[in-house]
Amino acid sequence: MKYYIIAGEASGDLHASNLMRGLYECDSKASVRFWGGDCMEQVFRQYEAGKESCVGAGKAQDYREGAIMGVFELVGKLGMIASRLRFCKQDILRFNPDVLVLVDYPGFNLRMAKWAKKKGFKVYYYIAPKVWASREGRIKTIRKYVDKLFIVFPFEKPYFDSKGLPYIYCGNPLVDAVDGSPAIQQTRQDFCALHGLDADKPIVAMLAGSRIGEIRTMTPLIIGAATLLRKRKGLEDCQFVLAGAPGRSAEDYEAFDKKMFTLVFGQTQQALHCADAALVNSGTASLEAALIGTPQVVAYRVASKATYYFAKWFLLKCKYISLGNLCLDKLAFKELYSMEDCTEDVVADELERLLTDVKYRETMLADYKAIRESLGGPGASERVAKAMIRCLKGQDGSYTEDIR
Repeated sequence: MKYYIIAGEASGDLHASNLMRGLYECDSKASVRFWGGDCMEQVFRQYEAGKESCVGAGKAQDYREGAIMGVFELVGKLGMIASRLRFCKQDILRFNPDVLVLVDYPGFNLRMAKWAKKKGFKVYYYIAPKVWASREGRIKTIRKYVDKLFIVFPFEKPYFDSKGLPYIYCGNPLVDAVDGSPAIQQTRQDFCALHGLDADKPIVAMLAGSRIGEIRTMTPLIIGAATLLRKRKGLEDCQFVLAGAPGRSAEDYEAFDKKMFTLVFGQTQQALHCADAALVNSGTASLEAALIGTPQVVAYRVASKATYYFAKWFLLKCKYISLGNLCLDKLAFKELYSMEDCTEDVVADELERLLTDVKYRETMLADYKAIRESLGGPGASERVAKAMIRCLKGQDGSYTEDIR
């Protein structure tokens, strides 16, 4: 069968690549055209190399070309978005897939769902839009234009049940992505030797986000917090590993002092695995840190005060902004995102506590174990792929008891 997959962010690229692997494994005649990044391209090359692919299979667009951060920052790029939508529609018509698979990225993907459904394409949505957090009105669009909805978090089940919206739940793919990563096998000593770090001194991983807008707004906070932390007693020799985001370059991190920050690319999980603590810019990375077992604090700064207050008053509905805390319905780790709390002093204080308070760390790690248990066992990506294929064949898509 022919699959057209659209992923619009780094996390979507990761999860879509694992889904692609499952589709190739379970459908010997699978051909995929996709919007994504390096992860999806790597899987495509692995499975399509040496076999006769259908015309048009492969990458259609790189997700990094359209990354946007913030409500008001969106306005300046409306023309670019319209152009991408037009190209995507024309490209789908040329490829003529059996199904359009949309991965998260709701601002763009829900528009494509509406168009594709009207054109007669089957529409599957993998990793549901976070309507439980904001923009609940999108449920109407999902109900009307999405044929199958695949969710990945346990706390989403009662929510979608309450809305009467059918779904398929097969667990969370990040469990496999973390447990199967070579990063987990790398020792702290090897990582430190590779990057000129001292394995006997404290290491803090700094994750500034994947979009250029996030990096720019987080840069002053990260530099300020790191500077303050090194002034704390016993932490003068603290080392900072800055995890470069996929698709970014060293130029995007020029503001960081190379003597203080060790910049690494393509090794985010390794950095988390070998660090004593982490400062994470929310998103999927915070859940990765929990599954890897790195004590963390989440800090998130928006691009402008206007965006912050608009989101605070009109958009955000949930108690927490981090997926791990939402899974437990409590604060397993701190979230600093308000204009008052997300400061260099507060972040430095929390990092100091993570590095020095043994009981505090142990409590967090116990909560991490509960987070992992809530996400189900391994094999989620393959189960979703099998469910999609069965649904396309007109069969029952259920592979777990959690299908609705």
